[in-house]
Amino acid sequence: MLNGHACKVVQRAGLLAVAAAAFIMAVGTAPARADSVRNDEMWVLDAISAPAAWQVTEGQGVTVAVIDSGVNPDVSDLTGSVITGPDLTGVGTPESNADWGMHGTWMASLIAGHGHAGGGSGIIGVAPLAHLLSIRVITNSGDPGYARYERQPQARHQRELAEAIMYAISHGASVISMSLGLGTPSLPVRSALQDALNHDIVVLASSGNSGNAVGARAQGHAPYSFPADYPGVLGIAAVGRSGAPANFSSDNLSVQVAAPGVQVAAQGADGQYWLVSGTSPACALTAGVAALVRAAYPGLPPDLVRDAITTTTSHRPPGGYDDEVGFGTVDAAAALAAAGRLSVQRLAGPGSTRTGLQRVGVVAPGLGSDSHYGGGTAAIPPAPLAPRGLRQLVTFCTLAAVCLAMIVIATNRLILMRRPFPPSVDQRPGMPGPERPVLRMLDPERSDPEWTGLGMPGPERPGPERPGPEMPAAGSQGWGPQHGGHSPASPRFPWSPAPPGRHAVPRDQHAPGPGE
Repeated sequence: MLNGHACKVVQRAGLLAVAAAAFIMAVGTAPARADSVRNDEMWVLDAISAPAAWQVTEGQGVTVAVIDSGVNPDVSDLTGSVITGPDLTGVGTPESNADWGMHGTWMASLIAGHGHAGGGSGIIGVAPLAHLLSIRVITNSGDPGYARYERQPQARHQRELAEAIMYAISHGASVISMSLGLGTPSLPVRSALQDALNHDIVVLASSGNSGNAVGARAQGHAPYSFPADYPGVLGIAAVGRSGAPANFSSDNLSVQVAAPGVQVAAQGADGQYWLVSGTSPACALTAGVAALVRAAYPGLPPDLVRDAITTTTSHRPPGGYDDEVGFGTVDAAAALAAAGRLSVQRLAGPGSTRTGLQRVGVVAPGLGSDSHYGGGTAAIPPAPLAPRGLRQLVTFCTLAAVCLAMIVIATNRLILMRRPFPPSVDQRPGMPGPERPVLRMLDPERSDPEWTGLGMPGPERPGPERPGPEMPAAGSQGWGPQHGGHSPASPRFPWSPAPPGRHAVPRDQHAPGPGE
């Protein structure tokens, strides 16, 4: 279920609702003096180089859609900056309720808070001159309609989120910030996000607060949260004051960058100041950085805004990326500088073409290869194969035809080899088969040579089991000692008894067949 304020992973009907992406942990109440609030906030602003970025822009002219639990437009640090959109939760809680919009107001103050008392007190957001479009899709746990909201079907929450994204598109948002999450993807939400990207809107979402969950340790990474894990969405993790990843921050491949998310000062819907923790404030701070980039370079498309943010991070992990902090902690000033270089190279201007989520432009000389993931367009190798023409097509067709013919021939031969032979001599003793002639030999007993079947004794021919006749005298037929012959008692070609069903054959001689 969507949730924007819980401090632990929620499970309903077996579905992990990683609204931990939106989860916030309120760990303190308002300090006594507003000036101390600004002092407590400065480490966060310094960690992302916001003061240096304000030398370029403070976010004027940009509208950030805050899809959350609603934003109170009347708190001191947001007065005049909030446009109130629809309440899509369906629970009917009035805005006058003290628990209405607490989480959303925290997030709004971090994105575009402008302080009060001349701007020197209270919360100042990363883009203090930006405008906010509040769209309510989740409730707080203290909301009177919270239980009713939690019982709503999951599909309804997905439809409400998709409707909120479409509303942001139609009302001029340049950036969409979603400090929330669901445990499953949705076709309506995915379609709405694609529409947002097609309208050049930068979309961000928190990656979740399930990093220290038991299930996360068992499977080696935290559960994925949507919309952070959708293509084209910048997923945000949380780090502490030292820059190390927060132990609750989800570690998975949806994480692209990180921002402060531990005891971050923010203003609530009650007008009080809170220290909040979670990937929710980290997402809001990064959305403020995206707003600065869009304010300075409104023609830069979403993919290049993401490139400007992800390629200029501080505290980069070993190897350049890991699933805890992504490419590192966002740096607003460095991101603006990178966006300026990309804009000067006119990658988003004339001559470029849109291809899905990417915009491909002409790479001008001097553009660093690290301006895109994987080394950038300048580092993309040429196509491995040359374009194929008619000659190559004819060649390939000829080769294919030859291969097919060889297969047919081989198959035909195999079929012929498997056909049974006609009856052989072995099957019909004493009679030659119709196609297989019997081996024959000359009978030395006859003065008139005659061919007889091998193994078929004639009237005067010895059988295989009685002694053979005396051999001719030496020299008469070449059967003598002078020719290296055998004695008459030891004929050169003794007969061997044939096994049953077979004919007797000489041991050492091949009997001549007809015509030999």
